[in-house]
Amino acid sequence: MTYDQARWTADEDRYEPLLVEKRERTVEIEDSPLPADLTRDELSLPSVAEPDLARHYTRLSQMNYGIESGPFPLGSCTMKYNPSFTEDVAADPQAAVHPARTSSTVQGTLEVCHRLQDYLGRIGGMDAVSLQPPAGAAGEFAGILIAKAYHEDNGNDRNEVVIPDSAHGTNFASAAMAGYDVVSLPSDDGRVDVGALEEAVSDDTAALMLTNPNTLGLFERDIEEIAAIVHDAGGLLYYDGANLNALLGRARPGDMGFDVMHYNVHKTFATPHGGGGPGAGPIGVTDELTQYLPSPLVRKTATGFEYYDPEQTIGKVHGFYGNWPVLLRAYAYIARLGDEGLADASAKAVLNANYLASQIEYDVPYDPFHHEFVASAGEQDAADVAKRMLDHGVHPPTTKWPDIVGEALMTEPTESESRRTLDQLADAFNAVASEDEATLEHAPERTAARRIDQVAAARDPILSWQALDEQH
Repeated sequence: MTYDQARWTADEDRYEPLLVEKRERTVEIEDSPLPADLTRDELSLPSVAEPDLARHYTRLSQMNYGIESGPFPLGSCTMKYNPSFTEDVAADPQAAVHPARTSSTVQGTLEVCHRLQDYLGRIGGMDAVSLQPPAGAAGEFAGILIAKAYHEDNGNDRNEVVIPDSAHGTNFASAAMAGYDVVSLPSDDGRVDVGALEEAVSDDTAALMLTNPNTLGLFERDIEEIAAIVHDAGGLLYYDGANLNALLGRARPGDMGFDVMHYNVHKTFATPHGGGGPGAGPIGVTDELTQYLPSPLVRKTATGFEYYDPEQTIGKVHGFYGNWPVLLRAYAYIARLGDEGLADASAKAVLNANYLASQIEYDVPYDPFHHEFVASAGEQDAADVAKRMLDHGVHPPTTKWPDIVGEALMTEPTESESRRTLDQLADAFNAVASEDEATLEHAPERTAARRIDQVAAARDPILSWQALDEQH
């Protein structure tokens, strides 16, 4: 299968024009009570017919690749399809609640938050949950701040956080931002090296940050021993919830010995993901850490529901009470699927990953895996493989990470893809596996944009058409 992405260009250097470039009208600004440095004398606005407007945005959408276009098997930070019914629930006019309203006027909202706290606690095996953090990385940071508050409250001066070498990059950043020194832990056959862990922990250890299954899709079989080693040293065990979708209905981090965790609701349940937000990364803890949770939490009283602050809360980590519409989507997903549905989603996530891996010609060095796998591109450059897969109509996997697999192709098809789509992905993998180096180096050929300078895009992004015009 080949793929031709729309290229709505009049010449080689221009894409679809701005609406104001198609037809522009100038509006004079009347006197304003705002300060002069916050106002302008006139404003250029587009003036186009409705058909032109509809076609403009349709063409832009055809120049892009999204989850509605096809599979998006980015391993780890996965982009899965979010069912539209959750969007309908979040868009309900009755869900549009102003954050400054008093508790007595938003009892329905508080009840949903209270139920979601309970759902997440039972799913993760945690005793209490805060919905405050606005993203998974923010949940990580909040979790490490909780660990810090716990140790300080107990008179322990600990300055190290232990993190496996295959952990998400945000783990290292969260620990460092909280003021800790990071101790990197080597892998043993893709899992935690228990002997190295015993040597790494000490009276300086505040926590071990761990994902289970890990980024190779491997379950940490020694998790109970790992928990005992950390706890015996006086440290806490932190669970990165990025891969919780592999465990739903089968195992809970709290039962494994984890003390604190965050939930990636965009992946485990259903909320939009990507583009910088909004997001949500609720944080769960065991009893001894409940008093440190970010505020506020929601509790049930004799007359209804109310916000409250834990006794020794680390404070707010986000404005107001969390990203309510995002949390509402997650609540709707959990409530609709129920226990059996969540367990079925987990089973399909594992089944889909294993089926896809069995159909591709690239080597998968670590198994048995669960919801995701890391293949190796071998003699090919993983980045070239990814670019070429775009020409075959699918989004590529995550590349070049984790480092413990050479030319890594980190792949997670998720539970939402059908066998037909998995076969399409496998066909793309296998077609690229047989292609020559010159073809790969010149890919992609059929997309709206070819290869960009990824370093420059990250360090000096061009975020508007005006900025692009200034460069030309």
